[in-house]
Amino acid sequence: MATGNNSSDVVGSSLEGKFAGRVAAKPFQCEECCRKFSLVGHLVKHMRTHTGKKPYRCEECSRQFSKLSNLKTHMHTHTGEKPFRCEECGKQFSELGNLKTHIRTHTGEKPYRCEECSKRFSRQDNLKTHMRTHTGEKPYRCEECSRQFSVLSNMRVHMRTHTEEKPYMCEQCSRQFKRLGNLKGHMRSHTGEKPYRCQLGNLKVHVRTHTGEKPYRCEECSKQFGRLCHLQAHMHTHTGEKPYRCEECSKQFSQLGHLQTHMRTHTGEKPYRCEECSKQFSQLGHLQAHMHTHTANKRSESFFGSVIHLVTL
Repeated sequence: MATGNNSSDVVGSSLEGKFAGRVAAKPFQCEECCRKFSLVGHLVKHMRTHTGKKPYRCEECSRQFSKLSNLKTHMHTHTGEKPFRCEECGKQFSELGNLKTHIRTHTGEKPYRCEECSKRFSRQDNLKTHMRTHTGEKPYRCEECSRQFSVLSNMRVHMRTHTEEKPYMCEQCSRQFKRLGNLKGHMRSHTGEKPYRCQLGNLKVHVRTHTGEKPYRCEECSKQFGRLCHLQAHMHTHTGEKPYRCEECSKQFSQLGHLQTHMRTHTGEKPYRCEECSKQFSQLGHLQAHMHTHTANKRSESFFGSVIHLVTL
């Protein structure tokens, strides 16, 4: 029995040593960072990360790549080929990485976690963008006015305030818009679509007025909001965008409420009425300021009344 055990131990140790040698053998070492490789071809590819060499060139657009596999994947953008298909919804992708990211919309997986606040994300680039709300980093700078942004898309929208570019055009009436969301909202004026239905969701929004919950956070300044529409309106203060335009004088505004208030300068409408003297105002703030004239008068009357009463005594 002892002899059999010794024999199996010898064979086992021999095999273990044989395979361990294969796994551990990485004779090719990078002189730049000392990383080791088992094959010389892997070392050659790795060296391009140091040299910046990109020997593989796209014949269509001349873009260059360090790996042949990256060039092959890039070619799908020219051929329109989308070989990677989602089994859940049938959506197709040109790159395997994009499919893997998309799958998380079905699984709900969020593997990237913020070390500061524990918020989780399905994409690494979203985590990187989010981190700037903690660091205050704003790497994107406008060449026209030097304004800086933490999100590239916000800078692109902001740039349209300088160029007046309106890349989104309505196919029905040819009206153009600076933002895709504005075009989508406008399209409902043609289709009659009303996607927002009164239901429990409205109650949930209302409950936040009591709980103080503000689930929508600005990536630029970390300010939080109880409603998504309020966050979207707030974003205009960062981009400088003024999507609401007066049809009478062409003056533009960043918020719809400001445009509605401005329109009263043209219509003469004064919807706010003083209960004391019936005077009317176009803005609520003006009515509130006016009300002080009544409260001040009442205080004065009360004061002089008290003085007169003392004198008569």
